[in-house]
Amino acid sequence: MTKIPVFLLTGFLGAGKSTLLNRVLGDPAFADTAVIINEFGDVAIDHDLVRQGRSRVSRTTTGCLCCTIGSDIRSTLCELHELAAAGEASFSRVIVETTGLADPAPLVNELIPGGTPAMGLRDHLVARHFDLAGVVTLVDFVTGDLSIENHFEAGKQVAFADRIVLTKMDLARDPVTLKDIDALKSRLAVLNPAAQICDGKDPSALFLPRRYAPVALGEDVAGWLALETALRVEGAAHGAGGEASPPSLFDRHGGRIRTFTIIRDEPIAEKAIQHFLAVLTGHAGPRLLRAKGLIAIAENLERPLVVHAVQHVVYPPVRLEDWPSEDRRTRLVFITDGIDPEPVRELFESTLDPDANPFRQILAALGKGVSETLRSRAASLRLPRARRNAN
Repeated sequence: MTKIPVFLLTGFLGAGKSTLLNRVLGDPAFADTAVIINEFGDVAIDHDLVRQGRSRVSRTTTGCLCCTIGSDIRSTLCELHELAAAGEASFSRVIVETTGLADPAPLVNELIPGGTPAMGLRDHLVARHFDLAGVVTLVDFVTGDLSIENHFEAGKQVAFADRIVLTKMDLARDPVTLKDIDALKSRLAVLNPAAQICDGKDPSALFLPRRYAPVALGEDVAGWLALETALRVEGAAHGAGGEASPPSLFDRHGGRIRTFTIIRDEPIAEKAIQHFLAVLTGHAGPRLLRAKGLIAIAENLERPLVVHAVQHVVYPPVRLEDWPSEDRRTRLVFITDGIDPEPVRELFESTLDPDANPFRQILAALGKGVSETLRSRAASLRLPRARRNAN
């Protein structure tokens, strides 16, 4: 029996996974692709930004796959197999786009022979019909080095890859930044000497069938997989009597990581959303792991704006041709490290009100004192009361 290849598409927050996935699905040869999108948070938008077409897109709703007790990736694959068996779907490959915070170890362990033990008929069915063919990890040239330095998940995503794709290299236009690319490649080669490092110019080639062999990726990967197996067995045994598994077992991202959303029914002026993101990224910096959203712009209600910010960088917005679904509300999703949601929401509302004072909320959100940087940012955005209070 020929097994259906499964590919994991990983990369830290903002690395460009959805962008690359859209390029792949735009290739007619990949129209018969099933896509599983794992989103971290209570309101999902990423699945709205991925091409549907003939491809079947499934969205997981249980939070980050790597943090969920049980074999959720197996459950989703089993559902896809049942749809295919009933003639309701047809696909020749599966791409799993993980959340940017995903630890790849438990996902790989559930998809390789000898990994997480099968817990029932469903898991045996998945093992019989699906095969992990590759792990593609995206690394953002702009923020990738900092992400690897500060977030263990980013380093593990690199370690488990058999293909590493450098993204946003078009931003490197001078000799200094070109040297930075070489330095980043050298660091990635140290973290994972077995992986191929490429520029992603031919994204479809990343998802051609091959044999994924974690044993070839080094002792660290083998050790992490063995640890995952032991922890899963221990967790299952601990919960057998109806008790909850130890929180430390699955709380991989720590209590500092927060995800929250802002939803607004009324349209927003494009300048106002730009001001909001400029203030937020200017002072949250590395603690703003990601902000991404669909914005109902007052200037053109039929064409929403996609906004995207990662750490200190606000990327150019993209205007869609039309709304991807019936939901036409503004939806902003944030993933932060140690930033309380409420001051961010207050800052959002204050930025939309020309007479509001965002200064206090910025300080509350970031827990910092008055700084010259803050004064200049508020002045540059022409928020009168902010300038008055700063002085």
